Amino acid sequence: MSAGARSDRVRFPGVRGPKPLLSREAERALSARQLELLDQLEAEVLGKGLAELTMAEIAARVGCSLRTLYGIAPSKDELLLTVVDRRLHRIGRAAIDQLDAAMPPLEALRAYLRAANEAVRPEAMTFSTDLARVGGADRLFSAHEGYLMAVAQRLLDRAVAEGDIAPLDTAAVAHVLGGLGREFARPEVADSLEASPKETADAVADVILAGLRTGKTAG
Repeated sequence: MSAGARSDRVRFPGVRGPKPLLSREAERALSARQLELLDQLEAEVLGKGLAELTMAEIAARVGCSLRTLYGIAPSKDELLLTVVDRRLHRIGRAAIDQLDAAMPPLEALRAYLRAANEAVRPEAMTFSTDLARVGGADRLFSAHEGYLMAVAQRLLDRAVAEGDIAPLDTAAVAHVLGGLGREFARPEVADSLEASPKETADAVADVILAGLRTGKTAG
């Protein structure tokens, strides 16, 4: 989940993002039409869902041959997971791109979480419900969520080291912060919220981060 070669980029030694399901080499080997189809499939997954369709029905919906789809992935589940994985990697890279070395740790963490929570915008709700029925989806989401938590913990560790917040169990707090988006995106939870899952996750994260600052002042 590299953000490029910027000299002001915040680095997290020892933290590795999930391995892309579609390797760079495999993606470079795809045709321009296949790359276009991956983007088209993402829009279809977000808007209507595809988990109930066969590969032939998916091919008909996006206007391509079965051979073209099978050239991207060997099965429907792998195709859908590849589409989702590309989206989550793109959101993750954009979240890292929000950071630079001059930002105070908690400010960086707030910016990072807000960008990462793009994954649970309202248009992603159909996608989340649809993908829950695809084998391997939970493992994929957990891998990306685990990376988010690891980055959050590193930023909390820096906040403690720099005296911005009082010492605390940064792994525990990072686990809570990193899981907010996915928790609020669960259909049974999302239906009870006053705002969207992203807006709710952002708001709750702000409350937690404000509490950490207050705890330092009080201490």
